[in-house]
Amino acid sequence: MFLRHIPFLKAVLFHSITAYGGPQGHLAMMLKTFVQQRKDVTEEELMEYNAFCQLLPGASSTQTLTLIGYKRGGVTLAIATLLIWITPACLLMGSLSFLLQYFDKKALNVDIFKFVQPMAVGFLAYGGLRAYRISIRNAATFGIMLVAMVALLFLKSPWTFPSMIILGGIVSNFSNKRIPGSTEKPKKIQWTNLWLFALLFVLAGVFSELARTHNWITRRPFNLFENFYRFGSLVFGGGDMLIAMMLEQYVTRAKSQFMTAEELLTGAGIMRAMPGPTFSMSAYVGGMVTRNLGMGYQFLGCMLAPIAIFLPSLLLVLFFFPIWHNLKKYVVIYRALEGINAVVVGIMWAATFMLFFAIPTSWPNVLLMISTLALLTLTEIPSPFIVLACLLLGWWL
Repeated sequence: MFLRHIPFLKAVLFHSITAYGGPQGHLAMMLKTFVQQRKDVTEEELMEYNAFCQLLPGASSTQTLTLIGYKRGGVTLAIATLLIWITPACLLMGSLSFLLQYFDKKALNVDIFKFVQPMAVGFLAYGGLRAYRISIRNAATFGIMLVAMVALLFLKSPWTFPSMIILGGIVSNFSNKRIPGSTEKPKKIQWTNLWLFALLFVLAGVFSELARTHNWITRRPFNLFENFYRFGSLVFGGGDMLIAMMLEQYVTRAKSQFMTAEELLTGAGIMRAMPGPTFSMSAYVGGMVTRNLGMGYQFLGCMLAPIAIFLPSLLLVLFFFPIWHNLKKYVVIYRALEGINAVVVGIMWAATFMLFFAIPTSWPNVLLMISTLALLTLTEIPSPFIVLACLLLGWWL
């Protein structure tokens, strides 16, 4: 089975080492790679997958890519897609926890990455334009998009994402849109995934508490797994909310026993210059938290933390997606999709403006944004080549 999916898995690997810009930037690159170039999914399917994943806790771009693999080859290919997607970034961030002590932290902000953010703005604008063309078809969806964009720009609560998506679904239900005829069979719901998710959540908590109260020698890995499994099960709002949760857990509550705020924020800054999922920062934090126990434990921490944080995302998306697929046959859910997709477009434009105003508005940056958008819109140049060109430009200039 894997032989016929090797081209797809190679595309996932290239995506994993060139996908910048956070979840919305990743979506824009998926539109270019997996829709426009490879045609693994349609534009409508990708937008639906992303909208659905915004309703779940965890890493939304990771869950969206996992669903593309699931559509192509079932659960086995979905797991392979997930592993290929997260491995490069986790290796880089985990290695950083070993190497940080040997480098000047200020020297890590190397110029090779200086054009990454303007390039990411170009990708976000491209994704926003494509998504606008797909999902915004009337005044109501245009209004939902604007409200979502403004809310995301000014309301920083982690509940803003799911709240706006639910609100968009409610508003679009006032339409008279009808369900077209469909011959798709209902998907079988895998209850094992939900039971496994719940069992791991309970067991992680029980063993973490036992390790703490009985002062086990191996208590740190048990505590680490429980912390990151809980983060992956509950976090909404992407990487920024995850950083806030890790700051509270390992700096504020632990009184800098495990790592300092400066070390955490250094990792967060470097993560933004790295390709791949933002949750890969868990590998860095896992290594930093266990570094005083020796290199063996530090290596274990770099592995345990990503496993723990991405596992809930996998189990939840594979359990709820068949339910979502079956519920689409009801008119309430079908009509809600129109509003949910409009909210996703608003989220993409909010991310575009936030990143645009976060970087210096110099002529080189503006020119690079426009050039990236033009290349994506007017040419068939693959996304990885555009990323490589920007990295080389940063190195030369």
